[in-house]
Amino acid sequence: QVQLVESGGGLVQAGDSLRLSCAASGLTFSSYTMGWFRQAPGKGREFVARIGWSGVITYYSDSVKGRFTISRDNAKNTVYLQMNSLKTEDTAVYYCVAILGSSQYWGQGTQVTVSS
Repeated sequence: QVQLVESGGGLVQAGDSLRLSCAASGLTFSSYTMGWFRQAPGKGREFVARIGWSGVITYYSDSVKGRFTISRDNAKNTVYLQMNSLKTEDTAVYYCVAILGSSQYWGQGTQVTVSS
């Protein structure tokens, strides 16, 4: 059974940093593209970042580019999202996703709240 478990969320002030982690099990982690999405209250789920299987290729939404960094450790089956210079508009539930072809697996999400 595939499981993705996010952690590292919390309440921070604008300008602070957080690092989210997503630990995966039940899949061949190194074969999957991994991504982070977020959903703010009353809004749809929004793409944040993704990283290829090797960790070399990364993509970011314009809203987080230059502030967030996605990385992965295939030996630990874990993907990370380093979030710097957080803004109030970054407040959302953050989800990790594992993608391989038409298969997608989602975590349950971790809440990030940024206060002004």
